Amino acid sequence: QVQLVESGGGLVQAGGSLRPSCAASGRTLSSHALGWFRQAPGKERECVAAISRSGSSTHYADSAKGRFTISRDNAKNTVDLQMNSLKPEDTAVYYCAARTMSPFANGNLYYTSVPRYDYWGQGTQVTVSS
Repeated sequence: QVQLVESGGGLVQAGGSLRPSCAASGRTLSSHALGWFRQAPGKERECVAAISRSGSSTHYADSAKGRFTISRDNAKNTVDLQMNSLKPEDTAVYYCAARTMSPFANGNLYYTSVPRYDYWGQGTQVTVSS
């Protein structure tokens, strides 16, 4: 079992930056592919960024490209999402997620769909004011 806890959300003006962080306990994240998702009221949960177990492959939603950066620190058992140039439409609850990977699986794969992930944090609110 992996327990994920997000922190670092908050209220920021448009154009500002935030860096939500997700800390894991229970098991090491080094054996997991990771992702950051968000869900705005009335909308489906969507993947904004994903990173492979190896860390060598990353994916960003079109809305996040050039503004968001996902990074993992296996030594600290954390995954962060640096968000710059924030827009009001980035307002949502942000969730981190982890997918257990077999040691024999390709470590360069990332995943962008909700059902692919095994563990979820409780979410952190990000609000961007105009």
